[in-house]
Amino acid sequence: GQRMFGGDTTHMPLKVNTAGVIPPIFASSVLLIPVTLAGLMNGKSLPGWVSFLGEELGQGQPLYMLFYALMIIFFSYFYAAVTFNPAETADNLRKQGGFIPGVRPGAATASYFDRILTRLTTIGAAYMVAVCLLPQILISHYNVPFYFGGTSLIIIVSVTIDTVTQIQSHLVAHQYQGLMRKGRGARKQRIIRR
Repeated sequence: GQRMFGGDTTHMPLKVNTAGVIPPIFASSVLLIPVTLAGLMNGKSLPGWVSFLGEELGQGQPLYMLFYALMIIFFSYFYAAVTFNPAETADNLRKQGGFIPGVRPGAATASYFDRILTRLTTIGAAYMVAVCLLPQILISHYNVPFYFGGTSLIIIVSVTIDTVTQIQSHLVAHQYQGLMRKGRGARKQRIIRR
């Protein structure tokens, strides 16, 4: 007839935060370079702009927070572009016989993936900026004794989520092992009874 057998619908998971904790780490590392250079030349005569830059790029300063936010956004897009290749993903999907309903395989699928990844990266970068700047603002402006930085919070949450995922996958695998043993045991009993 006109039925299709073996067709199955599935989904392709894309992370909201594709880059993980890399953008805040890179951003803070780049921002520490001028402060470190200014600190190394502390006893020597420095040009006025170097000392100004060293002071304004200190933790909790407005210029530091502005550059920190901009660099987090930049590194989020940069890392997502480096790690996720939409053309390769669309080609692999086409080779495996998969497709996205309403989107033609090939270049249109790659363009669709690129558009979706850009939207997800925008949301991920915005929440990462909020998570990283909130502790800075609480510490510098309100003197709240906050002991974790934004990067530490992202690492803690990521490790916790990964641990829970591994525990769940281990539990599911353990359940399947029990089913396999029961299935083998029942088959052996049938063979023995015959």
